[in-house]
Amino acid sequence: MRHEVPIPVPDPFLYVERGGERHTVSTAYEVARIAAIADAPRAHALEEFGFDELIASGLPREEVDLAVAVEACKTLGVEDAVVPMDFPLGLAERLTAAGIRVRPDGETFASRRRVKTGAEVEGIRRAQRAAEAGMDAARDLLRRAQSNGNGLVADGEPLTVERVKQAMQAAFLAGGAVIDDFIVAPGAQGAMGHELGHGAIEEGVPVVIDVWPRDPATGCYADMTRTYVVGEPPAEIVEYHRLVKDALDRSLAATRPGVAGRTVFELVCDVFEEAGYPTQLSKRPGEVLENGFFHGLGHGVGLEVHEPPWLGRAPGELVPGDVVTLEPGLYRQGFGGVRLEDLVLVTEDGAENLTAYPYDLQP
Repeated sequence: MRHEVPIPVPDPFLYVERGGERHTVSTAYEVARIAAIADAPRAHALEEFGFDELIASGLPREEVDLAVAVEACKTLGVEDAVVPMDFPLGLAERLTAAGIRVRPDGETFASRRRVKTGAEVEGIRRAQRAAEAGMDAARDLLRRAQSNGNGLVADGEPLTVERVKQAMQAAFLAGGAVIDDFIVAPGAQGAMGHELGHGAIEEGVPVVIDVWPRDPATGCYADMTRTYVVGEPPAEIVEYHRLVKDALDRSLAATRPGVAGRTVFELVCDVFEEAGYPTQLSKRPGEVLENGFFHGLGHGVGLEVHEPPWLGRAPGELVPGDVVTLEPGLYRQGFGGVRLEDLVLVTEDGAENLTAYPYDLQP
């Protein structure tokens, strides 16, 4: 909905395409805003389809909304509708009961959203710059940290995940982006998938920092990850970092239109398997992988932080206009891990790395 109507509309509304014409049906106070969009759909108010009469009848508001949507579809001549896979069940049932066929088709909608508009790409760039500003704030705090014999302190206060997150949040906001939460995961927490992180940060321990701020103007996300160690990094983490950076470089070189996401994923798995680490391709069917490279290489980023296409075991080729992450990682449970993640725009003849940030292991 945000892709086709590129402004924030807080209340649910109906979007219909039929016969080359585009329509929205929304509350009256959104009509002028939608109509003002460049190449806007025809904006209708709920009142055009019996809203006032239904409200006056005493029906609950959710029943009114369903009835208005059905009446709008009938008035606009909809008889056979293709809808997203997550289309509301209640509305689908009402449309079906009214004689309107509803057919879910995820690919129709995913393929349109995958190719980003110019405005969406610019929003992603802004979000990415904010992500880098947040990472700067984290590195600055980590650089100032020193051991006092009982742990790390910065500016006389214990260095904790919570302090790092507070500094990063301020940087995201200053950069014009918003974010609910993100990952700052020290030590063993960094090997636990999407563990957000908590507690003290210790010397010589890897800290995985993964952020996905959103640009409010377009609703589009960025996504990036770096891993840092305050003090001397363990030899195992140094080796992880070397292999992960090599895998990232190889995956970036292989990213271009027409290439299958699985092909790029396989290149990364080869790097890790040759070094003796398990991957999703080398594990036994049904095995739950906890160590090594236990996740996919990446995913699309746009109006959702995780969306098609997928760079893993699933099929599908990259197309110009895709924005994808490349995020190889190596982990050992109970110890920690290393992940590096860049954000990449697939172009007509290759790929542009939207992430302009160093990969140093020490902050």
